[in-house]
Amino acid sequence: MAKQDIHSYLAEFDDIPGTRVYTAKRARAGYHLNQFAMSLMKPENRERFKADERAYLDEWPMTEEQKQGVLDRDFNKLLDLGGNIYFLAKVFSTDGLSFVQAVSTMTGMSVEEYQAMMNAGGRSPEGVRSIKEKN
Repeated sequence: MAKQDIHSYLAEFDDIPGTRVYTAKRARAGYHLNQFAMSLMKPENRERFKADERAYLDEWPMTEEQKQGVLDRDFNKLLDLGGNIYFLAKVFSTDGLSFVQAVSTMTGMSVEEYQAMMNAGGRSPEGVRSIKEKN
């Protein structure tokens, strides 16, 4: 078996449709974003965030793109920018959303459609398996 370059191997993760693999690169990029999200575990921090989201975000050394992603509640973008879904759960919990409600927004499905898909066993393994090859 030929030895594969680690960068080529990791690049293959970006070819999985509808999936963002949480790699070390993403973890490094999202460190402060995830720390912000974890800060929302404390009630006093949730209250400060809800009172003035932008001011609270500006206390964190996150990128402007990450801050805007939080303000927009664009969870797919936040995953791309290094957010970890389990940490981001603190954001949507602060908004009063369940995991199912928040994740359905990431799929383009209604809550009912998403829940039905998951109850039926999740996304079908049939269909597009590669973004670049579209099969």
